[in-house]
Amino acid sequence: MSLFRYEHHRKPMAPRAVFLGRVFANTLFAFVLIGASLALGMAGYRFTEHMSWLDAYLNAAMLLGGMGPVTPVESEAGKFFAGSYALYCGLVVVITAGVILAPILHRVLHALHVEAE
Repeated sequence: MSLFRYEHHRKPMAPRAVFLGRVFANTLFAFVLIGASLALGMAGYRFTEHMSWLDAYLNAAMLLGGMGPVTPVESEAGKFFAGSYALYCGLVVVITAGVILAPILHRVLHALHVEAE
């Protein structure tokens, strides 16, 4: 099952089981993306700022959640990583929201027979 392969607007709407399968697959993909992003952030903080794994987890999770880092960054490598990771986290939030909402929005538009102009 592909994440973004949906039925054409002229074809009948997919059954509820197919729709729920799409929602589950997209949500699973989003959680894997978030988990991989969290692991990347933890490794980056661990190796550029020499934080403990717990502190690295806290900083990475706070950035992914949109709150910002907790521990001040001291090294130049750490500052470069933290800035780059913050930009990456902003993209991950947008991509995750899009991936999760795609099957729901498609079903609503399909039900309303809205066509692209």
